Amino acid sequence: MNILVSSAECTPFAKTGGLADVVSALSRQWSQHGLNPIIIMPKYRHINVDVYGFKPTDLVLYVPIGNWVEFARLWYGILPGSDVPVYLIENNDYFDRPGIYGDPNEYRDNDRRFIFLSRAVFEASKALNFKPDVINAHDFHTAFSMAFLKSHYTMDPMFARAAGVYTIHNLAYQGWFNPERAMSFSGFGMPQFYPGSWFEFSGAVNAMKTGLMFSDKITTVSPNYSKEIRSPYFGEGLHDVLNHRGADLVGILNGADYDEWNPEVDDNIYYNFNLETLSKKKDNKRAFLKQYGITKQEEIDKPLIGMVTRLTEQKGIDLLMNFLEKHLIEDKFRFVLLGAGDNHYEDYFNYLAWKYHNKAIIYIGYNHNLAHKVICSSDFLMLPSRFEPCGLTQMYALKYGTIPIVRSTGGLADTVFEYSKETKTGTGFVFWNYNAEDFDYAITRALSLYKQYPHWNNIRLNAMKQDFSAERSAFEYIKVFQWALDRVRL
Repeated sequence: MNILVSSAECTPFAKTGGLADVVSALSRQWSQHGLNPIIIMPKYRHINVDVYGFKPTDLVLYVPIGNWVEFARLWYGILPGSDVPVYLIENNDYFDRPGIYGDPNEYRDNDRRFIFLSRAVFEASKALNFKPDVINAHDFHTAFSMAFLKSHYTMDPMFARAAGVYTIHNLAYQGWFNPERAMSFSGFGMPQFYPGSWFEFSGAVNAMKTGLMFSDKITTVSPNYSKEIRSPYFGEGLHDVLNHRGADLVGILNGADYDEWNPEVDDNIYYNFNLETLSKKKDNKRAFLKQYGITKQEEIDKPLIGMVTRLTEQKGIDLLMNFLEKHLIEDKFRFVLLGAGDNHYEDYFNYLAWKYHNKAIIYIGYNHNLAHKVICSSDFLMLPSRFEPCGLTQMYALKYGTIPIVRSTGGLADTVFEYSKETKTGTGFVFWNYNAEDFDYAITRALSLYKQYPHWNNIRLNAMKQDFSAERSAFEYIKVFQWALDRVRL
């Protein structure tokens, strides 16, 4: 099966969140099990082509945009740790700029940039003579490729029997575009834009809706999230569209890449360990704290609570701000944060670092190596999300015996279960209502179990035994791909 993966992100080349990790892990797994995936994504300015071994090809793409043609060049490389081909689309007007989407505000021409990307993947496939069985598009950035598959390329022999599978990673980011611009860039024209059309939502072009309506099958990143988004509270306005396509919507739990996120082989941590050598986890904690000047044994013995997250309202940061400083004053635990995002959140955590420099370790930004160290060295990891399509961080934490404290929503509800002293089952601490009091109580329950034996060892061993591998996810996607092909080829 030939799979064309169309995405704006892919680890390790370009990443802002879990989308990049999932695209990479799934493609690697499909290749290992005999399928033939290729990944097509933009050549952003920050991608170091020398480090990753990308080479320019002599293939020039002629990409129709509106009434004119844009040009692009393809670069070729390999996804690290695999034999999966990765092709970068080089167009300096669109992608030779800082970041991916624009920071802190999105680029004003993101409509044109990502409609171009959605069209360019077809021209790249033709230039490569790669005839896909399935085109798997991810999030709003490549949503228009689903529409192009069913319109501009439906009579092209390269794509006439290809199925389109659209994957939602986060319904909150939908791609709202100006109709006159988007319909012109895409080549559909304003006659195709009218109230209730497959492009239109609330008077604008909605790229997410476009992907949902034109695809053969739809996947999202956890079973629970696939149910939640069909309700008004979680549906971000698209719940009626999702219910209309409900028979084709499948929730597949994202999987962790255990080739990378595994304490037994992880090169990013201080000391490797496994179920039999769990005691070495505390050696990682000691080494980590020492790196930040915390050396006294009584300080090292305090619980260490970590967060590796985007600093956005979705991630429940407001809940944490209600009581975190109070706990630091009371010296209940040490806190470490790795993240970046909204300025007012960054300012708050920088303030904590200044005022409680021996109690709060703050790193604003993203650092891959440090993410491994934080997750490994912490005793607990907090994920108080308002909503969470899946989340991978809690899966990584479980593998390292780091106990998640989570809100029961989306994929967090599918992967973390409250620990019971009576049955000695469970892997974390869970709260349900989105409020600071319930979150604080979950932290209180977690801290009460810290170094309380045998429960402290029980819960960590329970956590490390969990299997949320990308391999399982990859097989579920293959089933969906086959269902989509069956529909197209009836």
